[in-house]
Amino acid sequence: MATKVRGVKGATTTVGTTAEDVLTATEQLLLALIDANDIDQDDVAAVQFTTSPDLVAEFPAVAARERLGWNDVPLMCGHEMARPGALAQCIRILILWNTDKAQNEVMHAYLNGAATLRPDLSTAEA
Repeated sequence: MATKVRGVKGATTTVGTTAEDVLTATEQLLLALIDANDIDQDDVAAVQFTTSPDLVAEFPAVAARERLGWNDVPLMCGHEMARPGALAQCIRILILWNTDKAQNEVMHAYLNGAATLRPDLSTAEA
């Protein structure tokens, strides 16, 4: 199979709104996605991070740079829409990954409170 760009998605929630809360939750989610898919940094085309509007203490991309050493990967952060009733304290990640895997072989991760977003893809403990 030829190498293609695949999207690896995931979401998690934080225990609070501090910079450390954002970095810890982001690192946990990134490691879960990396481990589930055996992702090598050199195969990552780019990563998009979003947070719910209540998370403003730190950019989630800082966790990728400072804790995982992803200094050569293009990283971008943004906010999700401020939709009434949307999940609070939520971080979402979309990794654009060059891989030989088929789309249905890609493993996604929905941790902590974000398991409610996609129960079919949740990896949260019951």
